[in-house]
Amino acid sequence: MHTRDDPWPTGTPAWTDLMTPDRQAAQAFYGDLFGWAFLESGPEHGFYVQAHIDGRPVAGLGEGPADQPTATAAWTTYLAVDDIEAMTRRVTEAGGTALMPAIEIGDFGRMAVVADPAGAVFGLWEAGAHIGARLVNVPGAMCWNEALSGDFEASKAFYAEVFGFALQDLSGPEFEYVGLQIRARTVGGLGAIGTEMESVSSHWLTYFAVESADAVAARAVALGGRCSGARDSAYGRMAVITGPQGESFAVIEPAPSAQGPDTWAPDVAESSDARPAGPEPGGPV
Repeated sequence: MHTRDDPWPTGTPAWTDLMTPDRQAAQAFYGDLFGWAFLESGPEHGFYVQAHIDGRPVAGLGEGPADQPTATAAWTTYLAVDDIEAMTRRVTEAGGTALMPAIEIGDFGRMAVVADPAGAVFGLWEAGAHIGARLVNVPGAMCWNEALSGDFEASKAFYAEVFGFALQDLSGPEFEYVGLQIRARTVGGLGAIGTEMESVSSHWLTYFAVESADAVAARAVALGGRCSGARDSAYGRMAVITGPQGESFAVIEPAPSAQGPDTWAPDVAESSDARPAGPEPGGPV
């Protein structure tokens, strides 16, 4: 388990949220699946909902503005930054796209939504009162975030240039994967989408820790989601799940020896195509 009360280091996955056409349906699904409690904001913030475990925020749910409702559901990974305008410029200068310019969210902080050159969408978060997740690596909380790319070389160059990540080669005979490192500490992953996944678009994927991947996968299906079943990996038993509104996320039951993002500790990693990847053991930055 890891709790945090200070802003996450730049480049660290600090937050994840689900934008959905039906926030109440999403609350029912994830509340049952992960045991989340919910804290709803007022109309000034579009009734955005924070999911909590033990009183600490772990994820968010939102519908989008009333005049621009969210058409499809998707989870977004937000990387911490300390200067959101400067980082947005770096994204575009490196070949990425600014999809939503930086905006203030009251005193909570500032956010922007961007895409890398391969089209994987992610967010930038400059912390104010809200630093992002204050609890990770417990059942129902984030434990890993990775980008999967249809243009692996372009994506490697992009993330190294924009965030200054060092790339830890974790590739094997049948997969290409790197750990994204800050000051020699791994904070996330980047993998290539293989030929067997040609229909899959580039994307970021959020992993949530669970006590039993089989039980959570089965429960997700019973609640209206889809899952091909859990499977073993070097880092634990895991499953990729599609929620009832079409959003994708992953769950993993960490192996006893598994450790992951060195800024979180302990932690796990695995690409969504079951190709082994993961960081070396470490501790918080």
